[in-house]
Amino acid sequence: MSTLGHYAAIARMAPGALARSAVRRVQGAARHALYHRRSPLDEAQLLEAFGANRAEELAEMALGPRGSRVWCDVTQRASVREAVAAIPGALERAKARAEQALRQEWDVFGTRVVFGEGRPVDWSLDPVSGHRYPLTPVERMAHHATGRDPKYPWVLGRLDSLVALAQGAWLESSASARARLATAFVAQTLDFLQANPVGQGVHWLSAMEVSLRAANLAQALVMFADAPEVRRAAFLVPVLSALCEHTAWVEAHLEDQGAVPNNHLVANHVGQLVVGLLFPELPRALHQAALAVGGLRAQMEAQVHPEGTSFEGSVPYHRLAVELFTLAYVVARGMGVSLGHAYEARLRRMFVVAQAWTSEAGLAPQVGDNDSGRAFAVSTRGDCEQGYLSSLGAALWKDAGLGGGPVADEVAWLLGGAGLGRQAAQPALPSPVSLSLPQGGVHILRGAGAVVTVCAGRQGQAGVGGHSHNDKLSFELHLNGRPVIVDPGTGTYTRDPSLRNAMRGTAAHNTLQVDGAEQAPLDAARLFALTGDARARVVVFQPSAKHDRLVVRHDGYRALPSPVGIERTFVLDRHARALVVSDRLVGTGWHDVVGRLHLPDAQARWVEVGVEVLARARLAREGPAEFESLSAELGPPGAPLAWVLLQRGLIANLAPSRFSPGYGRVEAACAVEFRRGVTPPVCLRWVVVFQ
Repeated sequence: MSTLGHYAAIARMAPGALARSAVRRVQGAARHALYHRRSPLDEAQLLEAFGANRAEELAEMALGPRGSRVWCDVTQRASVREAVAAIPGALERAKARAEQALRQEWDVFGTRVVFGEGRPVDWSLDPVSGHRYPLTPVERMAHHATGRDPKYPWVLGRLDSLVALAQGAWLESSASARARLATAFVAQTLDFLQANPVGQGVHWLSAMEVSLRAANLAQALVMFADAPEVRRAAFLVPVLSALCEHTAWVEAHLEDQGAVPNNHLVANHVGQLVVGLLFPELPRALHQAALAVGGLRAQMEAQVHPEGTSFEGSVPYHRLAVELFTLAYVVARGMGVSLGHAYEARLRRMFVVAQAWTSEAGLAPQVGDNDSGRAFAVSTRGDCEQGYLSSLGAALWKDAGLGGGPVADEVAWLLGGAGLGRQAAQPALPSPVSLSLPQGGVHILRGAGAVVTVCAGRQGQAGVGGHSHNDKLSFELHLNGRPVIVDPGTGTYTRDPSLRNAMRGTAAHNTLQVDGAEQAPLDAARLFALTGDARARVVVFQPSAKHDRLVVRHDGYRALPSPVGIERTFVLDRHARALVVSDRLVGTGWHDVVGRLHLPDAQARWVEVGVEVLARARLAREGPAEFESLSAELGPPGAPLAWVLLQRGLIANLAPSRFSPGYGRVEAACAVEFRRGVTPPVCLRWVVVFQ
């Protein structure tokens, strides 16, 4: 697609977006010009900003008592320590993270990187390719290049490790152990600042990364406020100056110039807010914080649907959005700043949505992209974990609708003993119910230990695509908390464009593919664009006590020479413990139709249909009248989880597939594949019977 064609497509997908983008680009150019005319903050200006006459007075002025209740203030330490001790395993987990930070060890999307305590860190290294990003001005750096991935060094450069060191210091009773952690904090911070001058190298390519790094550095610095090692002028002067340089860079490089601003802009505002509220004496800090408050309110309305779903078109990115908006909310509330009732109400709804699609094991489906992104630096979570959000939401608002489960570590750190008490007071809850979220295009059927998450809605980011896939009418099936039929995930972004497009293509999802075509065109040059041609939507959503029924459609194949429309019906029958899926095709001509059910592993085999399994398949509502004699048995041999029974006449096999459980990892797996040549109208049916 040409550049002109690309922007024409954006104009169709997001009416008015091009005009607004043009205005923001002019504003951005003005911000850049002002930034380049400014002089870097010197020591005299820094001292004047804090009202200090000498550098030795800076510690008391910058790190003295704040009178706030923000989570990272040392006045909250006793409450946090008590709360952490009350959660089984939380103390051990926090200390393990602190020890890892001491060793300067990172898990970079499954690749272990260790530099050793007190040693220089190779901050610019992509450990997979071995490429080291040069220290050149970002204006002359290529943002993306095949074979390398800036997201890998960004894991180090976000400086979550500084917060981990501070957490360890809060929990240590030994003065020498606390001093060791504080010394590591000072050394790692200065090492990063010296190795990554402002505006040079990979760590200044993304304002989002700059902003979240500033937020982490500011919060960790406040946590270490009474540590003698941190209160030295030789450390405080460069660090406070660096915070000012970070926020000035973000203000000049706000990521608001695309056709549709996304989570990057939210992250920009979060960093500005956190630094501005924690260190209001810094030049322009209060101005930046005020702009961030307005920006966050506006983006909450623009990027979160009234039902509570993120507009990103991705369930994993919903988690990132929840954490970003929540971090801003927690810090602002602790500093006595209100983000408004509308902001709070929609944020609360985001937690409800996350609970709706999370399984009993706390896992969410991989609908759309999953880059394993997070904003909280206080805990380590799996790539698809979202169950902890229910606990945090219950503690934030004393919400009985979110409580009843185990208390998350995040509650102890971000809310202390008060949050722990609010969460613990919630009664046990019944299991979440089925729910349709049409604005986000996600629909959940639940019951009998099954969670079925179906994708049917418009492309993400207001129709631009962003983090959406060609996954319309696809689904994930979790049984008793375990993913059994899955979305294969993301794999990578720019390191391998062909893999990127393969993982977001139609064939990589649990939906029908007609004549080998894509539901919407994929452009190798536009890895984050996807047109809305499929026009997926809900026709019927009928939950009931015994079974749930969902009917969804898409028009992605109406552009074929012989047009075809597809309507898929899901029936979750709790009595039969079965999921029935029917695909109705309406159109003209002859077509080769292929359906796929992707598994998270290669544990599947063909077996003769058992009597009991067949009886339940026949009992299930709206199932086929006749079945093939063999079924696909899913799960470990001797301990199957489910069986896939196909309507007679479908030709099936087990095909090689790929599964990405998190960003940067791709594992061998398999898919149940079935096909048939058809002349519409026709209906294809199959059943999943589960234990």
